[in-house]
Amino acid sequence: MKILLAIFLFLHGLIHLMGFAKAFQYGSIPQLKTEISKLTGIFWLIASFLFIGSGVLLLLSYNFWMFTTIPALMISQVLIFKSWSDAKYGALANIIILIALILCFGSYRFEKEYKNDVKVHLENSKNKVSELLTEADLQTLPLPVQKYLRYSGVVNKPKVRNMKVVFEGEMREKGKDYFKFRSEQYNFIDQPARLFFIKAEMFGITVPGYHKYTEAKASMDIELFGIFPIIQHSEAVMDTTETVTFFNEMCLLAPATLIDKRIQWKVIDNKSVKATFLNKNIMISAQLFFNDNGQLINFISNNRTEMNAGKTYPFSTPIISYKNHNGIYLMNDAEAVWQYPDGKFTYGKFHLKEIIYNYE
Repeated sequence: MKILLAIFLFLHGLIHLMGFAKAFQYGSIPQLKTEISKLTGIFWLIASFLFIGSGVLLLLSYNFWMFTTIPALMISQVLIFKSWSDAKYGALANIIILIALILCFGSYRFEKEYKNDVKVHLENSKNKVSELLTEADLQTLPLPVQKYLRYSGVVNKPKVRNMKVVFEGEMREKGKDYFKFRSEQYNFIDQPARLFFIKAEMFGITVPGYHKYTEAKASMDIELFGIFPIIQHSEAVMDTTETVTFFNEMCLLAPATLIDKRIQWKVIDNKSVKATFLNKNIMISAQLFFNDNGQLINFISNNRTEMNAGKTYPFSTPIISYKNHNGIYLMNDAEAVWQYPDGKFTYGKFHLKEIIYNYE
């Protein structure tokens, strides 16, 4: 879609060169019968450069393309009115570009809200010194959790205040095919917050979604082009659901945070524990399962609600593979699974592309 729009901008810009050529008599331009002054010809050239420049910026993924397209459209439309009998079909091209511009700006504005929230939270966690996590910090943890932290390699490394995470993968709803997605998120530990922005590819269109979890309150907003609402949730049940998600990511993505005093542990056996996590007035629990190597291999909670169905089912995230990410051994591939009454349903496949701790 981006490439098609960029090509359209290029072509529309090149067509505007005809007005410039006509004004300065560079060859025969039989399509334009109306006389064009040299001053007007310069404006045809300016519009051409603006459209072509917008196409280049779009291909390079610079959002500034939208702001160069606005004056291009304004100049172009004035010129078309001046040569209406010859250039009236150019107005249709301008309308197409204007519609695309409005839709793209909606997506830009929607993502900007997420980025502004990230900026505020990063500012609040800025300049906070991270102490090193030591063996002494592990002593109150159950032995399987201690082994997991040692395996991960977090001992004698900075404690985690926040993290930036990028995933790629596939998701689906029951009875539907998988769609590809790419997500970026920031998690903040001291004052629990999770800001998760996803771009899903559906029917050749990028559909953005923003999950926000702060002050133990959660919301989910998915909008086509950032304008037309598709899914919106902010019910109390989602606060609990997102608390499970937040704790799940502490376990899978930031093992160093498992020394947190808001977690209460109960040993089940030498390869599994039960954890209870409290954030403000919301308490959730989960079982963590480990293998002989100390790897966390699954996380299961009964406190997460499937929002589309409005029902609570057992939720799990089996880890498929591990990888060294900047000196820390973490999940590289994992799945998100609902245990429905009629069997297990894998609704998400996640591949970890990037993780940065204590991002500033």
